[in-house]
Formats: sequence, C-alpha cells, structure tokens
Amino acid sequence: MSRPLTGPRLAAALASVLLLFGTLTACGGDSAPEPAATAKDAAGDTAYPVTIPHKFGTTTIPSEPKRIVTVGLTDQDAVLALGKVPVGTTEWLGGYPGAIGPWAKSKLGGGAVPTVLKDTGTGPQVEKIAALKPDLILALYSGLTKEQYETLSKFAPVVAQPKEYNDYGIPWQELTKSVGTALNKGDQAEKLIKDVEAKFAAADTAHPEFKNSTAVMATPYEGTFVYGSQDARSRILTDLGFKLPAGLDTAIGDKFGANISKERTDLLDQDAVVWIVGDPAKDPAKLYKDPSYADLGVVKNGREVFIEESGDYGNATSFVSVLSLPYVIDRLVPQLTAAVDGKTATKVEQPAG
Repeated sequence: MSRPLTGPRLAAALASVLLLFGTLTACGGDSAPEPAATAKDAAGDTAYPVTIPHKFGTTTIPSEPKRIVTVGLTDQDAVLALGKVPVGTTEWLGGYPGAIGPWAKSKLGGGAVPTVLKDTGTGPQVEKIAALKPDLILALYSGLTKEQYETLSKFAPVVAQPKEYNDYGIPWQELTKSVGTALNKGDQAEKLIKDVEAKFAAADTAHPEFKNSTAVMATPYEGTFVYGSQDARSRILTDLGFKLPAGLDTAIGDKFGANISKERTDLLDQDAVVWIVGDPAKDPAKLYKDPSYADLGVVKNGREVFIEESGDYGNATSFVSVLSLPYVIDRLVPQLTAAVDGKTATKVEQPAG
C-alpha cells in the first residue's frame, strides 16, 4: 500500500501499488478551484478561505472544517496534533481503535473515537465516507488517483498528495504544514515541526558518530526488500545524520523501495542496517542462512538493528508522523548508538516498552 509497509502488508502493497484504492468510476470535470485570496488573522495564520496545491491541481477550503476524514494513512496524527479529532480515519496498521496509535491516543482527549474506514482492495469506501458528511478529506500520505480524487471531491474539498514527491513520499514536515494550512493553524504546525526537529538535532549533537556513518532500512520480504531515499523510514536515518548507501536509488529505481538481488547485498553492508522483521528473536537466524548476507561485515561486526514489525515500536517507525517520531527516536537512537560504536561485542538491545 504505502512505503512504510512490511511483511504481509507489503505484499498487498506491491500487488496493487498502482491500484491501491482501486479504480472508481467517476464522472464530472476537474474540481480544482481557482486560488483564493488570503489574509492574516490575529494569530498570524492564514484566514479562510485557504488554497492548497497538490498532484491534481489545487483545492480551496472555504471555512474552518468541522468534520475531517483522513484517507491518507498517517494524516490523522497531524490533525490530532493540531487539536482536532477526525470523524473518520483509514485503517492501515490494524489493532488500534480509531486507527489511532498509542503515541497519539492522548490527543483524543477522551472524546469520540473516529470511525475506521478500510481499504477493501477496490478503493476508498466512498459511501461510508459520504455518510460521515465530511467537510474536508485529507489524502496527503496516499496514492490517490485522479479518478478517486474527482469522486471524493463530490462530497467535500479533497487535499491530495503533493506532486513534488512520489505517492506516499510526502515528508512528515510537509504533511504537517499542509494540515496546518488546512486547519488555519500554520503557526502551531511550524512549532510542532520545530519541536520534533529539535529532538532530532539533540540526537545529532549527542552522537556525532552518526554523521560519519551510513545506514539502510530493509525488511525480509520475498528475499530482501530495501527502502530508498523517498521512503519515510529512510528519512528517519538521514534526519539523524546518517548517509544512505551510495547508489541506493539507482538500484531500486523510481520507487519507495524494491527487492534486491544477492549480487546487490553490498547495499546492506553499511555501518548499520535496520531490519523491520516479524520476530526479532527468530528472523535473524533465517537471514543468516543466506551466506551472501551472513558473510557481510555488518553482520560479523554486530551492526544490525532489529525492530519488530507488528509491535508499537515497529508501527510507530512505519508511521513516521509528528506524533510518532519522538516515540521512535527514544528507542532507535540507543540501538543505533550500540550498532556504530565500533565494538563488536556490544549487543544491540531491544528497547523496553
């Protein structure tokens, strides 16, 4: 479905990356409105109406939205961080009421849990979205097609993914800024971004060795699946100061990630390799059965980091949002520190909680 998928979720993703939401029959013309004039309100944010550009044109939001539905798989976190609770969210990771992860749960404020919409393989649940009577539909972290955009635009203004990035390639900062604009909370969004970036910067300062190191994210899906520079998880590494392997994007092409051949396992032989796996206690042994991997220096020198895919930590790592990132940084930084300390005997421990 999207780049932060692994294991079974990744299998579904690769089977339908161009048809993530299916093909919906849509009628009607281009719904992109003319850009609206803007003015600053007393708080310094842009007053309504606001206009947001995206892959399919521009969308104008005429007034403050009250009933927000998130089709983008991580968009709800930015909405919650900015003080609003969506009436509907789209299921992705599974197992969380309202599709709200534990890192974001406190932002519900004891209010109603959003209605969860599911991807059935045929597209957004249009009828259920319409029944929620949205006045704004957010699809920033998505692979929305033009037809789907036009169909959903019949019910409410739709903010689709930006054209500057691959589908599911929007950085968390840009997503947060766009939601901030949509909710007329641009200044608050900027502060949230700066707070998380400060946490990254603090880790960078505390660990200058990261800037002299290379790292890569991977998952053992049908062999070895490696994530590229436009993958949200890879950006966690670069935000911490790591460099990605030279030639990574050339090897995987214009995609969020791809399976690599045994001849390219050199891409894994970095100062650290972060594996997102089903079972950190068992999956490493499966990886070591392949001598093309087991013989790499990253293995022999104990520079591997393992994250359980379906745990809260793994889910937060995949989510890559303004709310999940602090949760991830607190857990990933100690693991990476152990991995790149230059001491083979140092064990990379699994984080508690």
